[in-house]
Amino acid sequence: MPPVPTTFRRRLVHRLPRTLRQHWKIAAALMAFVVVMATVFGSTKVRPYITGDATVIASEVTENVQGTVDLFDPTVSHTITVDIADGDFQTLKDSFQNEGVKESVPADITIDGTLITDVGVRLKGNSTLATLSTDDGTMPGGRGAVVATGTGVAAETGLPAEAGAEAGAAGAGQAGGMGMFGEPLSFDEPEDLPFLIDFAEFSDGRAYQGHTTLSLRPYTPALNEAVSLAITAESGQATQDFTYTTYSVNGSVETTRLLVVAPDDAYANSIEDGDGVLYKASADSKFSYQGDDQTTYAEQYTQINALGTADLQPIITLLKWLDSADQAEFDAHLADYVDVDSLASYSALQNLLGNGDDMGGPGKNFYLYYDLDTKKFSFISWDLNLALATDSTAGAHEEVSMGPGGGAGGGGMGEMPEGFTPPEGMEMPEGMPGGGAMFGNSLKDRFLESAAFTDEYDAAYRTIYSDLWASGKVLDVVDEVAASVPISESLTQEEIDADAAELKSRLQLRIDSLVDDAVVTGTS
Repeated sequence: MPPVPTTFRRRLVHRLPRTLRQHWKIAAALMAFVVVMATVFGSTKVRPYITGDATVIASEVTENVQGTVDLFDPTVSHTITVDIADGDFQTLKDSFQNEGVKESVPADITIDGTLITDVGVRLKGNSTLATLSTDDGTMPGGRGAVVATGTGVAAETGLPAEAGAEAGAAGAGQAGGMGMFGEPLSFDEPEDLPFLIDFAEFSDGRAYQGHTTLSLRPYTPALNEAVSLAITAESGQATQDFTYTTYSVNGSVETTRLLVVAPDDAYANSIEDGDGVLYKASADSKFSYQGDDQTTYAEQYTQINALGTADLQPIITLLKWLDSADQAEFDAHLADYVDVDSLASYSALQNLLGNGDDMGGPGKNFYLYYDLDTKKFSFISWDLNLALATDSTAGAHEEVSMGPGGGAGGGGMGEMPEGFTPPEGMEMPEGMPGGGAMFGNSLKDRFLESAAFTDEYDAAYRTIYSDLWASGKVLDVVDEVAASVPISESLTQEEIDADAAELKSRLQLRIDSLVDDAVVTGTS
């Protein structure tokens, strides 16, 4: 048998989780320990619990590429080029279309003149990738094509891709100018694909200016997302840094893209005093108690830091309590498990941003931060690409709409185009009109419905509205962010100005619609 090529061996090794590659000796020792314990104690049930300091075993950065300028300096022009070998790009495409797997492949990336080789690049997103159908119009796994509903939520239809695109166009809604519901993605236009850039994927311990992962967002200029991130920062809540850059892939046409920090070990350890554990909820996660076995939750919640010294037990403990708590117990003891101020501020801001895809949306877009000192959870927003998009008139105590028309008290998806009927044998996805419940988060919903916490929520809402909306600060933020967006072959200054004007109009409508709201006036 001929020797296995070195490149193949490297790729094979890197299919293993990075944390296992970094701490394989610890894993081997633990495996031996488990074997011994299983032999000695037999069927004795053991449940793991967090112990120790979350920073004891942190992913060590051994190579920190400094670059030439601060990547997140908005006063500096930035340029990123990505080069992916043809064979690797085909692997990225085939693995997604044939298996539904977001395979990470090596790429050479040049950031502001600094070349970094063998950087991991993979597709990122869920509903965002829904239009990446196979060549015969089906989705990964042989599913039907996807209708772009104008909400960012993909509806599987069983229709050919072309029919799905037509149906989606009919329901595109008001926010098309801001790009988050843009043209269907295609592997033929790699510069439009959303990528997760991972500097350590093929070079353990490597980071760029302290960051191991960056999220390259789709569509342009995505002002609504960038402005939402900036507003979140202005509110004092934890968020992610972002920057704009001109960008190309494999010699493609130059475009403009939003680049956002993807929370990693360093990000988690920078929150508050850094003595806590950060978890990310997946799009298919269930915020419900499903037993004590941590493996049940492993695919639903990703632990970002403190690997080896922490686990998923805090989430299980919270969900178990939430599942069993009646209203009196919930009201009396929520503060034992959750930072109530954090939940109130988070919920208020998501309403003000009109974000229907937060922790209660179909994307389950949020992080949970468990403070090891207080033993309480706080909440961090993520993936704000649907914020400031449609619903500009919902009241403080109303659900924001993800439908194309917006409007108060929405909470719905909007209607499918007139005359649309699903193919025979296909049911509408849960959460679409006529389907079952797709939205909601039991913790957030119960919190907002409980009279015991109305004062906390209302106070947070009034403060954020007064400081950022009523003051006009949000309008200034639009101007500041728009000024940092570079023109490119795919984006003109006129388009940037038009999108900024549209976004300011939407924010002004939000300001005006809430002036007499009972929560804002303090008469609720």
